[in-house]
Amino acid sequence: MSDKSINAAVLGFPIAHSLSPVLHGKAFDVLGIAGRYEAIEVESGGLAEFLKSRGQSYDYLSLTMPLKEEVLAIAHQSNIEIDELSERIQSVNTLVKKVSGWSATSTDGSGFIKALANAGYDHFNSVLILGAGGTARAVAGALDDIAQSVSIMGRSVRRNAGIAACFRKVVPEFIAWDDQIDLRDFDLVVNTTPSGAADLVAENIPSQVEGLLFDVLYKPWPTLIARRWSDGGGKVISGLELLLYQGIDQINMVYPLGREIIDGELRSALNNAFQ
Repeated sequence: MSDKSINAAVLGFPIAHSLSPVLHGKAFDVLGIAGRYEAIEVESGGLAEFLKSRGQSYDYLSLTMPLKEEVLAIAHQSNIEIDELSERIQSVNTLVKKVSGWSATSTDGSGFIKALANAGYDHFNSVLILGAGGTARAVAGALDDIAQSVSIMGRSVRRNAGIAACFRKVVPEFIAWDDQIDLRDFDLVVNTTPSGAADLVAENIPSQVEGLLFDVLYKPWPTLIARRWSDGGGKVISGLELLLYQGIDQINMVYPLGREIIDGELRSALNNAFQ
C-alpha cells in the first residue's frame, strides 16, 4: 500500500454517465493508493465557484463538458496556470493543485496518440476529422506530429480558425459537411461529433473499407458509424481507449508511474462496467 493519499473528481454536466470514477478508482486500487475519486455535477458557469468553495479538497480534477473551455475564461480569477498546449487547442481536461492555485493541461491529445500506438499506428498519410469542437481541436493538435495531411469536415465555418490554430506543421483542409463523402480517401477517420450526428455519413459508407476509424464516443456503443465501418472490414478504435489513456496520463501527473503498466487492468474494469 502506498503512503500517498489522493482525492480527485471529474466535474461536468451531465456527469452520471461518466466512467472516469471506474477508471481512476481501479487505478487507485491497482497502485495501492488511498483516497477517493468521485463524479460531481458542475453546470456551465459554476467552475469558478466550485474551485473557490471546494477545490482545496482535491489533488486533481478531471474536466468534461461543458467545462473544458470555461476554465480558460476563469484562469486569471481562479489562479490557474494554463500550459501552451491548452492555450493552443483552447481546451483543458485536467487541473492539478499546486501550492498556490492550479496548473491546467489537456491529456486528450496524448491519450489519443497512445490509443493509436497501442493499436499499432504511429503515422498517417491522410486523415479526416469529423466535427470541429473541443475534442476535434485536441485531436488536431495531436495529429500535427503524426499526419502528413489533415482534412476537417464540420458543420460551421465559424470554428475553422480555432481548429486551424491547433496546428504548427500541417496546413489543414476544410471541407463543407457532405453526407456523401467517400471515406475511403483517408487512412484514418476520426469521429468527434455527438451521438447520431454522423449517422447519414455512416449510411453511405461503402461495403468495403480498409482504413482505421477512431470514434471518440464510447456510450452508446457501437455507434452506427462504428458498426458500418466494422461491417465493411475496417478497423475501429472506440472512445473507451481514449478515456483509458487520457486518464492514465492524468494519474501520472500526481503519481508518477515510471515503468508500471496498468492499462490492461484498467481496460478490463472499463469493459466490465458495460456488462
